[in-house]
Amino acid sequence: MPDQLIFGMEVFLNGLMAGVLYALVALGFVLIYKASGIFNYAQGVMALFAALTLVGIMEGQVPFSHLINAIFGTEIHHFGWHVPALAAILLTMVVMVALAWAVNTLIFKHLVNQEPIILFMATIGLAYFLEGFGDMMWGSDIKTMDVGLPQGINEVIDETTAGWFGYGFFIDNLDIVATVIAAALVFTLIVFAQYTKQGRAMRAVADDHQAALSVGISLNFIWVMVWSLAGFVALVAGIMWGTKSGVQFSLSLIALKALPVLMLGGFTSIPGAIVGGLLIGVGEKLFEFAIGAPYLGGATEIWFAYVLALIFLVFRPQGLFGEKIIERV
Repeated sequence: MPDQLIFGMEVFLNGLMAGVLYALVALGFVLIYKASGIFNYAQGVMALFAALTLVGIMEGQVPFSHLINAIFGTEIHHFGWHVPALAAILLTMVVMVALAWAVNTLIFKHLVNQEPIILFMATIGLAYFLEGFGDMMWGSDIKTMDVGLPQGINEVIDETTAGWFGYGFFIDNLDIVATVIAAALVFTLIVFAQYTKQGRAMRAVADDHQAALSVGISLNFIWVMVWSLAGFVALVAGIMWGTKSGVQFSLSLIALKALPVLMLGGFTSIPGAIVGGLLIGVGEKLFEFAIGAPYLGGATEIWFAYVLALIFLVFRPQGLFGEKIIERV
């Protein structure tokens, strides 16, 4: 088998794995947009905040230690204990639920039935607030995350492909774990949205706030529930990306890569987030391998996803799985 074809197969598999990580971030956008019609610009920062909180709890870091030390002249930074990964994840989820309650109570409770642009601007403000709040709470230094997930090359795939092709594929164990977790998340969320009372109420709220209120649906409960689910998805995405590349403030920028994923898959489709993520992940890797590196000097992964999404919007604005808007003229 030609070497280029073998290398292309490896690039394709790594693209699938990268696409799953993009899709994890896009899932948070889809959940909130599906339930409330709000495009949550703060989803990437939520992933960063969740990752910062998880690392801070695991390491026993004192929240707001820099502020406390500056005010009281102390030198306290850590409690002196370390929290096991599973317990830290559960505590972080409690923090994300509290954040969901605070966001609904302080912001969106007062913006019921407002124009979508107003809700969108509110999420922009929330994003910058959370970024500053996370910096003040846990510090701005780069942190490493280790929750016990396997990392490094998968030896079984490496040895198997070496036997088949004479060349071992480098597939990261972390990417395989992310793929399995993302698949489980998607299945669970689809079942929840389609077959539960809360899932149907969620879709009703997205269609019309006032109509949902008129039939007895609690808007506050639905929004807190959905933002909590989005916080859980942000935590999972933060764990994967934080383990892969460290917990740093550039982590919030992964939300930008989720935008073309949403444009391809559709803003209201949970399966669409996965399909869009896979298309973007595979597309950017193969384009870089086949065209970008040989002919364009490389670095095409930075812009390829956005150009692909722009072209796609011309032919199918609602995305592959998005709801087609039908209006009577």
